[in-house]
Amino acid sequence: MLTSHKIFFPMVPKPTSVEEYLVAFPDHVKTLLEELRQHIKNLLPEAEEKISYGIPSFFLHGPVVYYSGNKHHISIYPAPREHPLFAEELANYKGGKGTVQFPFNQPIPFELVTRIVQFRAEENIKKKIKKKNG
Repeated sequence: MLTSHKIFFPMVPKPTSVEEYLVAFPDHVKTLLEELRQHIKNLLPEAEEKISYGIPSFFLHGPVVYYSGNKHHISIYPAPREHPLFAEELANYKGGKGTVQFPFNQPIPFELVTRIVQFRAEENIKKKIKKKNG
């Protein structure tokens, strides 16, 4: 996977911290990424924040959400595109099967991000309970 770091700075090695990841971006992208990061932190204060697959992520009983900066958009993964609660709304955004892209020329839909993050965290909790109960 081509990381956003390589898009902006091709010779920079993969970051080892979120701060190291963010510093590589132009100010307008960095600001949006920091806003998204803080929003997710507020939603999941107990989650572990780390670099995974070369991009920032939040883990709570497993991976909840990853995000990345790109040339023309910010992406979050995995996005529940196929789930009936999200399919129609996410159809309005570009992205792959499990990705949603928020273009820079539109505000980040934080209400949608909230629902995606909460949905993913609840999935992880359900999996943990199911595994525990056998």
